[in-house]
Amino acid sequence: MSDITQEPHWERGVIEKLALDSLTEQRRHRRWGVFFKLLGFAYLTLILAVLGDWSGSGGMSDGQRHSALIDIEGVIAARGEGSAENVVAALQSAFDDKGAVGIILRINSPGGSPVQAGIIHDEIWRLRATHPDKPVHVVVEDICASGGYYVAAAADRIFVDKASIVGSIGVLMDGFGATGAMEKLGIERRLLTAGENKGFLDPFSPQNAQHKAHAQRMLSEIHQQFIEVVRRGRGTRLKETPGMFSGLMWTGTKSIELGLSDGYGTIDSVARNVLQAEEIRDYTVRKNFAERFAQQFGAEVATGLSSTWRSFRLQ
Repeated sequence: MSDITQEPHWERGVIEKLALDSLTEQRRHRRWGVFFKLLGFAYLTLILAVLGDWSGSGGMSDGQRHSALIDIEGVIAARGEGSAENVVAALQSAFDDKGAVGIILRINSPGGSPVQAGIIHDEIWRLRATHPDKPVHVVVEDICASGGYYVAAAADRIFVDKASIVGSIGVLMDGFGATGAMEKLGIERRLLTAGENKGFLDPFSPQNAQHKAHAQRMLSEIHQQFIEVVRRGRGTRLKETPGMFSGLMWTGTKSIELGLSDGYGTIDSVARNVLQAEEIRDYTVRKNFAERFAQQFGAEVATGLSSTWRSFRLQ
């Protein structure tokens, strides 16, 4: 039997093997080290993002003169960034800041909930009354329609671009009817209620004339509230026409002619020329990291659930 110690240069072979094993082990440790470093860096970045993005308002109470900016973007709804909760909180912060000489509401909204728009509208009037030295001006960029205009009507002045879309002073309630398709498919609707009107506007039942009339009365009542809001806010500037409250929309240029807005302007021009405070600070309450994550997660879960089929909308 041969002995490894009898082979020539056996010491060299053992040393080379040990060196190779050591090098392999070092590489393995290095790879894991890089992995954990990257993992730690990603974790630290996440923590910093959460801490840096946890608050919503960008205003700073240092007493310096500035124009306070608040964005109302997208549909005005209870769970969106344009909710009354968020916008009212931003308005209160801006009015309470002694350095804010005035508030600019930048609106890009097609409308939304009449309740949410109404809460914002009423709060603007309240804050204007308690802070008469701080004007509220609206700057319309792309669109200020329906619920968006409901909010804008509470401002001191409304500025637009010549191609902005303004108006849509009306209310709608939408749904669908599936009785014809059900009949063709041989599907029978079995609806049990306690209360003769509990199946109000059920889409799977034939339309009830009394229910339709009741819904129309509600729509007309909310529409009249909207009209009164516009008349109160615009006052003698408003040049009423037969189609003004019919749900039609107009360009920024036409809206000035109708008295629905006051003139052309941008955020910068209003801050510089109207409020005479060129520095602009953003008070908009925006979703933080945790809220955006929760919303995304909730949206994915919600895709497997059914949603309500009808709603009132200033849209």
